[in-house]
Amino acid sequence: MRRSHYLLSAAVLVALGAIGVAVPTREPAPPAVPAPPAAIDAAAPAPAPPSAEPVEVVLKRGETLETALRRAGVGRGEAAAIVAALRGRVDMRRLAPGERLTVRPGAEGRPEEVTYARSPAERYEIRPADERWTVTAVRPDVDTRVVAVAGEVRDSLFASIERLGETAGLTARLVSLFEWDFDFAADALPGDRFRFLVEKRYVGETLLGYGAILIAQYSSAGRSLLTSVAFEDAAGRSDYYDASGRSVRKMFLRAPLDFTRITSVFSHARHHPILGGLRPHLAVDYGAPIGTPVRAVADGVVTQAGWDGGYGLTVTLRHARGYETMYNHLSKIDARRGERVRQRQVIGKVGTTGLSTGPHLDYRVRKGGVFVNPLGEKFIPGSPVPAHRREAFAVHVQALLERLDAQAPLPSRGAERS
Repeated sequence: MRRSHYLLSAAVLVALGAIGVAVPTREPAPPAVPAPPAAIDAAAPAPAPPSAEPVEVVLKRGETLETALRRAGVGRGEAAAIVAALRGRVDMRRLAPGERLTVRPGAEGRPEEVTYARSPAERYEIRPADERWTVTAVRPDVDTRVVAVAGEVRDSLFASIERLGETAGLTARLVSLFEWDFDFAADALPGDRFRFLVEKRYVGETLLGYGAILIAQYSSAGRSLLTSVAFEDAAGRSDYYDASGRSVRKMFLRAPLDFTRITSVFSHARHHPILGGLRPHLAVDYGAPIGTPVRAVADGVVTQAGWDGGYGLTVTLRHARGYETMYNHLSKIDARRGERVRQRQVIGKVGTTGLSTGPHLDYRVRKGGVFVNPLGEKFIPGSPVPAHRREAFAVHVQALLERLDAQAPLPSRGAERS
């Protein structure tokens, strides 16, 4: 009996072990495998490369356009090709310091676009097209405005006009209208008054430059009011006349230098600073820095150009109606004997050669072989307004004077003084 119980127990254990082997055990699920990073990058769009910033360079004095392009990072071959494309539009001999180049880099180091700005009114856009470069000229509209300017001379005409916001170039143009009748070095005085109408050229609100002075007046104590009016003839040529229609241009300029001071006047008895004693000084001396340009006061022929004892380096000109002029103590001569020169042509530079105590121009005038006072001589004017144009001229002058009176009345003396 006991033996049968043991046998039954063993049979149950064997059966249970068999059941345990037959029941499957559940394995844990394997972890998910992420997709390869390369596959993700391939599916997403590639980010755009950052765009390169434009490079701007300013032309230096004496610099070529090709050199400036190289400074902006353009390769030698591309720079030469760009300059070649521009040659049909731009005179490469007339480049000016301050002109600007803007280079926008492109792929593989080749510029995507080059902008060449010569002035606010002149710009060129250069772009690659296959194996060549195309040039597009961009010329914005220029707006011309007529502006009135008026003021009083205080320390100098230059400084007085500059205080009004205008440039030295405009002052020089104003002076050139009266240089046959008024020597600004000798005759200008504090309290002198001026007014004029001038064309100003703009691109947008940027001043591009000045056009013509339409009318100008200058008032100086003890002298008649000077007036200069621009007027076109029937052929469209413009010249300047006084209010009566007489040409403001004369055979001779009043002075051979611009804006200098007189240091010694014409005299028959002046103490000589080197030789001593009273001696004639049959000239007008203009003090000016060495190198200041000296102009021919009238059309003429050079009869002498070289060294002449105490006069140092000198130029002598022969003019019409028996006049001669001498320009002494020069540092340089810019004319040769036998050469024909024009009024205002530079014939030399101020110096201190010969018997001279400092930089100045000794200027002399001879008439019929006799020295005369350059400041006292009255010279022949040019042609007046033609008779058949006098009526049109009178209407023109009246309209401009009315505009001046409305926009720029002559300042009363002392109006600008604080």
